Amino acid sequence: MASSRLRNLVPINAALAEDASAEGSNGSVSSSTNATAAEDEDDPILGVRYRLPPPEIKDIVDAPPLPALSFSPQRDKILFLKRRALPPLEELARPEEKLAGIRIDGKCNTRSRMSFYTGIGIHQLMPDGTLGSEKEVHGFPEGAKINFVTWSPDGHHLSFSIRVDEEESSSKLRLWVANVETGKARPLFQTPDIYLNAVFDNFVWVNDSTLLVCTIPLSRRDPPKKPLVPFGPKIQSNEQKNIIQVRTFQDLLKDEYDEDLFDFYATAQLVLASLDGMVKEIGPPAVYTSMDPSPDQKYLLVSSIHRPYSFIVPCGRFPKKVDVWTADGKFVRELCDLPLAEDIPIAFNSVRKGMRSINWRADKPSTLYWVETQDGGDAKVEVFPRDIVYTQPAEPLDGEEPEILHKLDLRYGGISWCDDSLALVYESWYKTRRTRTWVISPGSKDVSPRILFDRSSEDVYSDPGSPMLRRTHVGTYVIAKIKMENDEGTFVLLNGSGATPEGNIPFLDLFDINTGNKERIWKSDKDKYYETVVALMCDEKEGDIHIDQLKILTSKESKTENTQYYILSWPEKNACQITDFPHPYPQLASLQKEMVRYQRKDGVQLTATLYLPPNYDPLKDGPLPCLIWSYPGEFKSKDAAGQVRGSPNEFAGIGPTSALLWLARRFAILSGPTIPIIGEGDEEANDRYVEQLVASAEAAVEEVIRRGVADPNKIAVGGHSYGAFMTANLLAHAPHLFCCGISRSGAYNRTLTPFGFQNEDRTLWEATTTYVEMSPFMSANKIKKPILLIHGEEDNNPGTLTMQSDRFFNALKGHGALCRLVILPYESHGYAARESIMHVLWETDRWLQKFCVSNSTNVSEDLDPSKGNVSTNAADSETKEVAASGGGGVEESDFDLEGCQHMPRSLMW
Repeated sequence: MASSRLRNLVPINAALAEDASAEGSNGSVSSSTNATAAEDEDDPILGVRYRLPPPEIKDIVDAPPLPALSFSPQRDKILFLKRRALPPLEELARPEEKLAGIRIDGKCNTRSRMSFYTGIGIHQLMPDGTLGSEKEVHGFPEGAKINFVTWSPDGHHLSFSIRVDEEESSSKLRLWVANVETGKARPLFQTPDIYLNAVFDNFVWVNDSTLLVCTIPLSRRDPPKKPLVPFGPKIQSNEQKNIIQVRTFQDLLKDEYDEDLFDFYATAQLVLASLDGMVKEIGPPAVYTSMDPSPDQKYLLVSSIHRPYSFIVPCGRFPKKVDVWTADGKFVRELCDLPLAEDIPIAFNSVRKGMRSINWRADKPSTLYWVETQDGGDAKVEVFPRDIVYTQPAEPLDGEEPEILHKLDLRYGGISWCDDSLALVYESWYKTRRTRTWVISPGSKDVSPRILFDRSSEDVYSDPGSPMLRRTHVGTYVIAKIKMENDEGTFVLLNGSGATPEGNIPFLDLFDINTGNKERIWKSDKDKYYETVVALMCDEKEGDIHIDQLKILTSKESKTENTQYYILSWPEKNACQITDFPHPYPQLASLQKEMVRYQRKDGVQLTATLYLPPNYDPLKDGPLPCLIWSYPGEFKSKDAAGQVRGSPNEFAGIGPTSALLWLARRFAILSGPTIPIIGEGDEEANDRYVEQLVASAEAAVEEVIRRGVADPNKIAVGGHSYGAFMTANLLAHAPHLFCCGISRSGAYNRTLTPFGFQNEDRTLWEATTTYVEMSPFMSANKIKKPILLIHGEEDNNPGTLTMQSDRFFNALKGHGALCRLVILPYESHGYAARESIMHVLWETDRWLQKFCVSNSTNVSEDLDPSKGNVSTNAADSETKEVAASGGGGVEESDFDLEGCQHMPRSLMW
C-alpha cells in the first residue's frame, strides 16, 4: 500500500490542479441517490438507482479531508489549503470537449474535472517550532473555487485562480493575488474581461512583483460551429508506407472541426501583469504549453504547439516550437521547431527526435541545456552514445556552438545541478533495469566524468538515496552542500527510503562525493514509527549549510497514528511537532496491520500487508471472510521481485474506494500481495504470465489460510485497471482459490491493444500467442465464479476503453457466467463523484456479502483438471497505475502513464 507520508504536502510554488478523483464534496446525495442501501431481492430494477453503502463504510468515506500544506520560500509560514470531500455527480456532468488526448471544460476554459480548494489559512512558524494562529485569506467571493496556489519568490504574496459557478462567462478563471501579511486578496487585473486560459500552462512569477499569465485572447469570439453536413469523408493515408505504431490513445482529434475547436480553446495570449496594475500583451496568440523565466529573470523559455495536427496521437506529439524571449517579450531566437511525431517506436525508452528536455540550468543566471538522441529515438537501435547533453547561453555569441556537456550510453533521465564543480546526471535502460548516476564538473573540461552509482533500478536494497535540494535566492533548486568543521570534502545529503528485508527504514546520509564515504546522521524509528525526511528547512541563506545548522522537515506515522509533521534541528536533533491532525477514521484506529512474507512454489519470496479488524482475535473469533486486492508488476530477476517494499509501520491510509473499507465490515484484507511476473535474461515475462500469476495467488491464499485468519471458502479477489485484468485471469485459471471477484476499469482483450500494453512492448503480431493467452476474454468460457465488473463510462486511460468491460460481460453472459456489469455515467478511469463512489461501494459490499460472506460451498469443487479449468496461459493490462491515497491499488489519476521512467530525486520545494 502506498505510503501516506506525503499525502497532504504541496510543493512550494506548485501550480495546484489536483485530480478530481482524490477529492470531492460533502454535499447531500442527489434525489436519485436517496435509495436505501438495503437490498431488496424482489426489486426487478435492482441497481438502476444510485445506492448508499452501509453506514460503517459511508461514514469513513464522508469524513472531512485534512488540509494540504505548503511552506513559504523563506520557511517562515505555512499555508493550510482547505479541501472538501467528494464532489456531486452534477459537477462531472458538465459538458466537456474531448480533443487531442485531453478534456476541456469549455465554460471555464481549463482542463475539465479540476478539484479545488475552498479556503486558505496562513500560519506563522514560530521560532520554537510551533504554529501561530490562523490568518484566513479573505476578500474573494463566497463559494469561490481556488486553484493553482503559488508563492511569490520573496514570499510576500500569493497568487491563485478563482472561479465561481455562475451564469455565462463569470465561471471562467480569474487571477487573484493576496498579501501574506494581511491576508487580503484582490483580483490582479482591474478590468473584468481578462480571464485565465489554463488548458496548458496558466501563470508564473517572473519576479517578486510581476507575473506572466496565459489569458483568453480578448479578440476571441464564439466557438466554431459544427457543420451540419461534413465537408467530405474522413481520410487517413499511408501511401508512403511509413511504419507508424501507436498505443490505444483516446480522445483524439477526429476531423477539421475538432482541430478548429482545439485551437479555439487552447490558443492563449501571454500577458505581463504587475502588482501595481501594469498590463502588457507579449507575443502573438498561440497554443502555448509552457513558459519558464530564467533564474536571473532576464529571459523567458516559451514552448508552443502548432499545426499540422494529428488524428492518431495526442497533443504531446504535435509539432513543437521552443523560443527564447526577453523578460519583456522581445523575441531572441528559436531553439527548435520539431515536426509532428507520429512515428515514435512503441519500444520502451524510445523518444522523440531532436531537442528535448530543454531547461534552464538551476545554478546559472541564464544558461540552457537540453538532450538530443543519437539513435533516431528508436530504443532498438544500438549506438553509442545514445544521448548527448548540450548546454549553451541564452544569447550565444556569433558562431558559438552548443557545448557538449555529457555523453550517455543509456537513456537520459535528468540532471541535479549544484555548481560548476558538481552536477549529477542520471541515465537508465528499462529492458535491463540498469540505472546509473554520473558525477560531472560542468565548469571544468579537464575533469573527467565518473560513475557514482551503477545498479539495478529493481534492487531497492541497494538504493543509495537521492541528493537533497536547497532553494536558491532566485527560486531554483540545487544540490545542497554541507559544510563540516575542519574537513575539505564535498559533502551532500542523500535521502533514501532504506528498503530492507524488515521493511523500509528511511535514512539521511552525509555523503562525500569525492571519496564515497558516508555517515548515517539520521534514520527512522524502525520499531514503532515510520518517519521520512521531506525537505530542508534551513536553506533561506545562500552558501553551504553548516552541519550544526541543519534543519529538516520530517513526517512521522505509525500503524494507528496518522501522519504528523516535525521540524528536526541539529546538533541536538530536537524534534518539534508542527501539526496535530485528528485521526480521519477513529472507528478503525485500533485496526491490526502486519507485513507478511511467504514463498511462491518456484522459490520467489513474496510480501503482502495483512489487515485485520479492530479487536479481532483469530483464536476466539475464528477465520474471517477475506478480500485480496492487488496489482501485478514486472521484474527481470527473482531476487529483485522478492525484495520487501514498504513499511509495516506506515499509517493505514484509506481512500474513498480502498479495499480497507471492508475492515469496517469485519473482513480480513490482504492488501498488495506481490504478484511478480519475472522474465530473466532474454525471456519475456509475459510469456509465462498466467503461470506466475496463479502461483503468486496460490501462495497468498495459502498464507492467509495457514494463519487461520481467512475462511478457505470465503476468499474474494479484486483489483483496478491492471488489477482488474489480474482478477479476471485468476477466476479463469485458478477457480479453486476464490469464491468471487471484483474487477474495476480493466482491459480484458489484448487484441484491442495490438501495439503494446502495460510493460509489453512487442506487438500483437510479434507475440500473438502471448496476447491471446493473456486475455481473459479468450477464457471467458472458463469463468464460473461470480464476477462484478465496474467501469467508468468516460474512461480515457489508454487501453482501458469502456468497451473492454462491455464486450467481456457479453462474452461471460454468452457462456452463462454469473456476472454483473456496472457502468458509471460521467466517470473516467478513477472514480470521482460522491454518488458514483458510494454506489461502487454498495455494489462491492452487496457482491461480497452475497457471494463471499454467505458462500457455503467449497470453492475447490469447481476445480476439475479434466475439464481444462487449470491453465498456464498469460494475461495483461494497461499502463502503470498512479498509487492511490488509501491503498488497494486505486489510482488517483485519470491517466496511467505509459513507460514513465523517473530520475531519482528528493521532493522539490
